[in-house]
Amino acid sequence: MLNDLIIKVLPIIPKSIIYIFAKKYIAGPNLSDAVRVTLDLMNKGGCSTIDVLGEFVTTKEKALHELIMIDKVLDAINEHKLKSYLSIKPTSLGMGIDFEFGYENIFQLVDKANKLGIFVRLDMENSPYTDNTLKMYKLFREKGYFNIGFVIQAYMKRSENDVRSLLDYKPNIRLCKGIYNESPDIAYKDYNEIRKNYIKLLDLMLDNNLYVGIATHDEFLINYAIKQIKDRNLKREEYEFQMLLGVRENRRDELLKEGHNLRVYVPFGVDWYGYSIRRLKENPQMAGHIFKSIFGIGR
Repeated sequence: MLNDLIIKVLPIIPKSIIYIFAKKYIAGPNLSDAVRVTLDLMNKGGCSTIDVLGEFVTTKEKALHELIMIDKVLDAINEHKLKSYLSIKPTSLGMGIDFEFGYENIFQLVDKANKLGIFVRLDMENSPYTDNTLKMYKLFREKGYFNIGFVIQAYMKRSENDVRSLLDYKPNIRLCKGIYNESPDIAYKDYNEIRKNYIKLLDLMLDNNLYVGIATHDEFLINYAIKQIKDRNLKREEYEFQMLLGVRENRRDELLKEGHNLRVYVPFGVDWYGYSIRRLKENPQMAGHIFKSIFGIGR
């Protein structure tokens, strides 16, 4: 109960305090930090997807700035021969301002990535942007780009229909639970309901031979996925596990040692606050540590 209460007051806690605990979830402020983290992961047999922090951009000038920053990620992946791909939030590149403007910005990245042999993931943001994110994916595929995928969120009630509507494209999908605060009219709120839908969606994807990024830290879902992998005799290159930077690192290393492909979501940049707040809300115990730090409890 205390942790839940602290989560509600996170917005009034000084950013400097939050950063102390949130920094484990981000590589750092600079692209070089993301490169360093990815190289460390590669040494352990893992790989990454790199994301420039920033979302819900409201001006074209800011979106064009983000485009320049994200373009540098592609150069870094290519230059350092990183086992990594690019994750982008469509609203960071202007999709929320104007669809065509956002599409043209993202097209520049997808086209360059395609020439470099780099995959691009369209992150799924909150519900106002779901239709346009999937629309954008379809436009790229219809133009002949295969180096692109998207994210499906298990807590969204529409997700099964979205997957079924795109089966003909044989999409590469990251399947996660979802973290945005959505209305119960469109999203499952109960923990077990979300788990149940995650399993339903994973089965649907595997039944249709889709490549799935099994993005979860939930031990129940990890074990379910491992059983499916064994029962279906899936080869190592036919799926991967995915985790967030700074979350369940011991379990991550165990999965790598067991021979599974595992990709870590590696965000970097100065716009860390919104992302980190969502991570802290997802991990109430960490919020409790912040409270103890502020008031000197347990020292």
